[in-house]
Amino acid sequence: MKRSLQLERIYPHPRALVWSALSDPELLATWLMPNDFVAEIGHEFTFRTDPGPGFDGIVHCKVVDMELERLMRWSWRGGSIDTTVTFRLEDAILYARPATRLVLEHTGFDGLPAVLTSFILGAGWGAMLRKKFPLVLDLVARGKTPEPTGGPKANRRALWWWLSKLFAPILRRSAK
Repeated sequence: MKRSLQLERIYPHPRALVWSALSDPELLATWLMPNDFVAEIGHEFTFRTDPGPGFDGIVHCKVVDMELERLMRWSWRGGSIDTTVTFRLEDAILYARPATRLVLEHTGFDGLPAVLTSFILGAGWGAMLRKKFPLVLDLVARGKTPEPTGGPKANRRALWWWLSKLFAPILRRSAK
């Protein structure tokens, strides 16, 4: 059993600004998670969030590919998954104005525990790209500094949290 995620959003901002929100560790922390990211191929880094069933709250990543303002790919390993996240930026038009299309692909969910985890991550990625990421882009575009997310507990009751509770018994069994 295998599954992949692909999400696409168009933002009314220049590619350089969208790239900055993806590659600046402080901005990344405002919409995703606290991290020690550096935008260079081969850099190993972590994201930290609340632990969950079969997951210690640490996502171990490595920058495996990068083309400035076009593409960034990370390995993404935590809990029962060993996957890859790819961000692609493309030119777009939104309401007859230049914009940027962000395509996020999260691939490599192989086996039942990983596929169940993909539903949790899919809900999380979707919410972040719909709400937090555009908010960060809008603030930076206006010259303001976004506030940190408030830590992992700020989204405790989001859809991804409920899904993690639903899948907890299965994930616990498969971790044994």
